[in-house]
Amino acid sequence: MRPSRETAPAQPQSATLIGSVQRAMRLLECVAGHEHGAPAKQLARETGLALPTAYHLLRTLVHEGYLRRDKGLFFLGDAAVRLSSSGAQQKRRSTIVDVLAGWRDAIGVPVYYAVYRDGEIEVMCVSDTPGNPAVEEWADFRETAHAHAIGQCLLSQLDDAARRDHLDRYPVQSITPYTVRDNHTLLRRLERTRRMEPVTERQEYALGTVCAAIPITVGTTAATMAISLPSHQADRLMSAARQLQSEIGRLAGSLAISISI
Repeated sequence: MRPSRETAPAQPQSATLIGSVQRAMRLLECVAGHEHGAPAKQLARETGLALPTAYHLLRTLVHEGYLRRDKGLFFLGDAAVRLSSSGAQQKRRSTIVDVLAGWRDAIGVPVYYAVYRDGEIEVMCVSDTPGNPAVEEWADFRETAHAHAIGQCLLSQLDDAARRDHLDRYPVQSITPYTVRDNHTLLRRLERTRRMEPVTERQEYALGTVCAAIPITVGTTAATMAISLPSHQADRLMSAARQLQSEIGRLAGSLAISISI
């Protein structure tokens, strides 16, 4: 016969809460409500804390960077600002993830979001499904901008000097039999690219895959939304790209805010 297990008595929820943390958070919220700062006595009064307790917590929060003190007034510190900024950034990223998933399902293709930042291509988000998988990054996207629609679209938005700088660092190289052959040929192609027109490539990066990318301007940042399809569905590429472009245009205002990650 197995020994019986005794169940520990349930603890009241309040027993797991730490009072000093609660009081510190109340102080932070109170300081956040005073754009021009507030003195300790006012903060203690508004939070219902004893003045010695408020002083102790305020000094601790200042020491940790969550508050700063200037001429007897308390303001939010850099650490608190970073927390707020991080939360806003996560919210923007969540918006992008949801938007891309919606387009993925509506158009029935993988959808990509990428930017050109500090001289490098960054794929920020990819939304695909097992039935419509994204292109496998078998050759570094940053080093092969000449070969894929994302890279060509981003390079087409740069000025000539920035394009040449990129190609000096990442010169054209053969990825597949369909890849553009040299820097000069690529630069001529980019010069002929019409503003805001979809950029397409067919098996230049990956055999069996065709891609299209839509240029997006976010302030001074070059950005793009792109799609890919297996080459046997190549006849769908332009209609799918136009559908994506229409969706982007419909959400242009809110999207521009969200993608400034």
